Amino acid sequence: MKQTASQTVGPYLRIGLIYGEPQNDLLQAQTIGERIKIVGVVYDGDGQPITDAMVEIWQPDANGIYNHPSDPLNEQADPHFRGFGRSETRNAGTYEFKTIKPGGRDGQAPYINVNVFSRGMLVHTLTRIYFEDEPANADDPVLNGVDSSRRHTLIAVPEQAGNSPIYRFDIHIQGDQETVFFSPE
Repeated sequence: MKQTASQTVGPYLRIGLIYGEPQNDLLQAQTIGERIKIVGVVYDGDGQPITDAMVEIWQPDANGIYNHPSDPLNEQADPHFRGFGRSETRNAGTYEFKTIKPGGRDGQAPYINVNVFSRGMLVHTLTRIYFEDEPANADDPVLNGVDSSRRHTLIAVPEQAGNSPIYRFDIHIQGDQETVFFSPE
């Protein structure tokens, strides 16, 4: 039996992003919740920006409900919130999302699931974004299961307050500042 050669997950990610409407804006005019922007840079192991990566997010609405059939509260989800988005990295390795701050549920602090795809990777990485200004972080079982010296790599830091707060979440694929990544379940 002949085996197929392994393939990496990039660098042709942009093809899926250039058609149709932007995929990094998860909001509609009627979306309920605190509108935020998440910005960041994806870095390689040498600390250099990765200019051809793709970042995907998947999150619950402002009440902590996923708009997905596997969530038992799905029918109560905000119908005006997509909950899923994609952003390519650009010239300086930057990405950006317009979304809402998610609600927490079942003893977990509000968080956003993140997948990162990039050239040279055989499998995408999976991590989470938590929010520095969220008191529920202190009791979150997943966040508290991460070594305290690395926990900061999962925390988005507010850069601006006001009508639309901005949170910075840089992603380090490898190296001394490597983001904590999780195994898919």
